[in-house]
Amino acid sequence: MNILITGGAGFLGQQLIARILSQGGLRLADGHGTRTESIGRITCFDQGLGTLQDPRVRNVAGDIADAAQVRALVDRDTGVVIHLAAVVSGTAEADFDLGLRVNVDGTRALLEACRAAGHVPRVLFSSSIAVFGGDLPAVVTDATTPTPQGSYGIQKLIGELLVQDYSRKGFIDGRAVRIPTVVVRPGRPNGAASGFASGIVREPLSGLDAILPVSPDTEMWLASPRAVVTMLLRALELSAQDWGWQRSLNLPGLTASMHEEIAAVKAVAGESVAARIRYQPDEQVIRLVRTWAARFDTSRGRAMGFSADADFASIVRSYIEDNPGALAGMAR
Repeated sequence: MNILITGGAGFLGQQLIARILSQGGLRLADGHGTRTESIGRITCFDQGLGTLQDPRVRNVAGDIADAAQVRALVDRDTGVVIHLAAVVSGTAEADFDLGLRVNVDGTRALLEACRAAGHVPRVLFSSSIAVFGGDLPAVVTDATTPTPQGSYGIQKLIGELLVQDYSRKGFIDGRAVRIPTVVVRPGRPNGAASGFASGIVREPLSGLDAILPVSPDTEMWLASPRAVVTMLLRALELSAQDWGWQRSLNLPGLTASMHEEIAAVKAVAGESVAARIRYQPDEQVIRLVRTWAARFDTSRGRAMGFSADADFASIVRSYIEDNPGALAGMAR
């Protein structure tokens, strides 16, 4: 079986590819049982080439909104498509046309390629809790109506609805998962408005100062890359019958305040490392973050076999374990 992963050169895509390779394949349920499909080829498609090298991985650089190029990526042997490619929240808000082109046109191009293939591939769409915003209940559930308050959230919701309709029409076997804010993201900061939630952990650990642009009592719905990769694989494994008619799902996570994040950094790495975090309010970021949901009831997801991190300290520890050199700053 061939697998296509868009956005595969990103940190989450690379971790997902590595996990699939280590497993040797994918477990897929079909309503009659669960089978393990071995890997023929994993196509990692992104703007740049992925760094993970393996004879089973084909790295392709290109444009997700180029319909002809995307169609060439999906063949009769492509059984699974994982759509991670996206313009992140801050960038989508700042550049409206780019967000539409990548997040909407790109998603449509991919779904059309899957439709043209004619064999109903299993498609996983990475959505976001940014589909929720504005006046929300104290706890968001799967029954809460999405009311996005930013371009990124609106574009992700459009993607969800397309996945729902293409599945209803029998073109794909689709599923969309609303991913919590992923922390800790390794590497350089990106254009995500939520990037500070990773930065106040990543930068101090590496010996750099970090800015907290929101109040320390600000709460967010969070999950580690390790937990997200595990949940993505679970979303693929489940059968169409397991998903039922509703193909969108809020993934489990944990609610943590920025104060709790800082306390976890202090507990794991020491007070001198946590002291590198400086509060400097940014009204633009504050206004956006205020619209985000921070508490979710994910009973449906947990009943389907998804699970979250135990606490924020475990998220910090998993980041250190998965990223050699993450503690460079502790020796300074």
